[in-house]
Amino acid sequence: MYNNMVYFIPYRIHIGRNSKNERKLSRDESRIPKMKIIGLCGGSGSGKSTVAAIFAAAGVPVLDADAIYHEMISKSSPCTKEIAEALGNEVLTPEGALDRPKTAELVFSGEGSEERRKKLNAITHRYILDEVRRRIAEEEKKGTFAVLFDAPLLFESGFENECNAIICVSADENVRLSRIVQRDGIDRETARLRFATQFSDNYLISHSDYHIANNGDTEELTEKVEGIVRKILSEK
Repeated sequence: MYNNMVYFIPYRIHIGRNSKNERKLSRDESRIPKMKIIGLCGGSGSGKSTVAAIFAAAGVPVLDADAIYHEMISKSSPCTKEIAEALGNEVLTPEGALDRPKTAELVFSGEGSEERRKKLNAITHRYILDEVRRRIAEEEKKGTFAVLFDAPLLFESGFENECNAIICVSADENVRLSRIVQRDGIDRETARLRFATQFSDNYLISHSDYHIANNGDTEELTEKVEGIVRKILSEK
């Protein structure tokens, strides 16, 4: 997941999202398809991709925000063009794809980086969610019963109110640090800086319907996830 994709390092804002009970009351039911939409959130290194894989194995289609984002920025697209308009043409490769290292430099360092990061996320949120909604509509036409939306910025993007249920995956900080250092080839201090830009586990847990602690026992994790899958899919 995450890797070095800029989209998944959010601009830190406390926007006062509703608690899970308030969220249910504030849902825009007209926007929620009859098909169940399950949101999956969690901090970097929590193991969301493993949880998503268990859902996929259970027959639930997974909409991966990482993959959608990569598709949009790996070539010239309306998304990359709008990012260039906001941040400057230097963020593009000669082919029109997003230059991720250059973009990361602009949004994580130097004066005005937070404002640039805010602009970047506002653009990418919109394009990703439009594509997610399009794919959800396609799955509903097929008669699919449920889909999982794997989205690190589920609450920051505002998509939580379009979900029937939300699952938060968490892990101890040292476990997350070890995973990220090994996976992304970064040092522990850089990983900690990444954590500092994300909502806390306490926030995500308190705003989710289900919580999965994922500290390394794969068999236990699988049992937890399969239990949640059965519960969600059995609900009317």
